[in-house]
Amino acid sequence: MRRAVGKFILAAALTLPVSAWGEPRTYEGSEAAALRCANTLALTAVALSAAELIGEAEKQVMLGVTVRILDRHVSGTWPQKRAAMEVMRDRRSVPDTLEDYRKNAVRCLAQFPIN
Repeated sequence: MRRAVGKFILAAALTLPVSAWGEPRTYEGSEAAALRCANTLALTAVALSAAELIGEAEKQVMLGVTVRILDRHVSGTWPQKRAAMEVMRDRRSVPDTLEDYRKNAVRCLAQFPIN
């Protein structure tokens, strides 16, 4: 059930235009760090899956963690969070993001617990 709800929230957040739920916003401090962690996990999940280094189940777990980080540690509407994730994604290269994952994934999960 949780997985289905998480997938629904992520799908809704990724498909609604920002104007449907409010103005874009700027994140700072802890929320910006949570966004970077969420972006790192999401991009890494997709990249590893595309390279067939992890299966669909593992990818979905990582994307679920991303949703929970955004839900628990970033304020704003889902479209605002989605827009912020897009900005973060566009600022960082894939190699830089994968290096962030290698260096910071454990710290991210400790800093932004999902339980």
